[in-house]
Amino acid sequence: MRSRSSLCISPAILLVLFISSTAAAQQDTWHFAVSGDSRNCGDVVMPAIARGVAADQASFYWHLGDFRAIYRFDQDYWQLHQPSDPKAMVITTYLANAWQDFIDNQLKPFGDIPVYLAFGNHELIPPMTREQLLSKFSTWLNAPAIRDQRLKDDPQDQTVKGFYHWLKDGVDFITLDNAASQFDEPQLRWIQALLARDQDDASVRAVIVGMHEALPESISKDHSMNQSLVGEQDGRTVYRWLLTFKQQSRKPVYVLASHSHYYMADIFNTEYWRAHGGVLPGWIIGTAGAERYELPGDTNPKNAKAHVYGYLLATVSASKENPIRFDFHELKESDVPQDVVSRFTSDFVHDCWVNNPVH
Repeated sequence: MRSRSSLCISPAILLVLFISSTAAAQQDTWHFAVSGDSRNCGDVVMPAIARGVAADQASFYWHLGDFRAIYRFDQDYWQLHQPSDPKAMVITTYLANAWQDFIDNQLKPFGDIPVYLAFGNHELIPPMTREQLLSKFSTWLNAPAIRDQRLKDDPQDQTVKGFYHWLKDGVDFITLDNAASQFDEPQLRWIQALLARDQDDASVRAVIVGMHEALPESISKDHSMNQSLVGEQDGRTVYRWLLTFKQQSRKPVYVLASHSHYYMADIFNTEYWRAHGGVLPGWIIGTAGAERYELPGDTNPKNAKAHVYGYLLATVSASKENPIRFDFHELKESDVPQDVVSRFTSDFVHDCWVNNPVH
């Protein structure tokens, strides 16, 4: 007969088993982060986002557009240059420096963390052009993951574009370009062909689409692709394609946008989409530094926050039905790195938090 002591498992062994099982579970998940609209106070807010994304061990950050204001001086640019560099306060100098300011003050803080970019409408405010935009950000638009996937899809395609996709862990990340409030014909053909491939590809288990302006008929329809007739038609078409893809493939679909400067979940749970095919999971995350907007009047406060900065933290798991969980990570003023506070002054950082615009 075994002794009673031989049947006991020591607390130390139980602790090791618990730690091992927890570590294994953690290895089955990973994270990425997303937000957009970093004009106005983005030079202050984006370094705080970068620090949070690093602390969350996110694999990458996805910026959904509107890097700089362009139609006027950004407050952060004014704060940096107005006292010491009057020449920089000439509008032509600002326009020449605006995108480099975004790179230096908002992208560089991410260090080695990959950053994927979508274009917003402010990127195309005259005198800025799409050709200038593609040239300035070609390093990011032709990053290895994007370039390799583009050439895998078509070995002859050497063209850098504002729309692209890349695959990670069976998830197809699709960046769309509606900076001009519409999808042009080449992009529409590309989207349709890509969804057809993803439907037939057993290795693709989910699709997540990111863009600047929300697709039409969301809760935020008054500030979305609904604002132009062509955009409304294009956006409804893409929404229906995504819905059909989800229904026929039984693969999850998630849709992300910014453009409206607040956080909102469940954006397509509207009367229109409930009556026209179904509701796709959707979020608006325009909280990276732009002047904040009030929420639409019919918003459920449990699913939205106004006058905040932050990012959407996604947790990707092995789940078949719902492999991606999204949680809003709200930033505090104290999250701004000290070197940024020193460069811009604590008064300016505080003003970005309590105003932008006056609350």
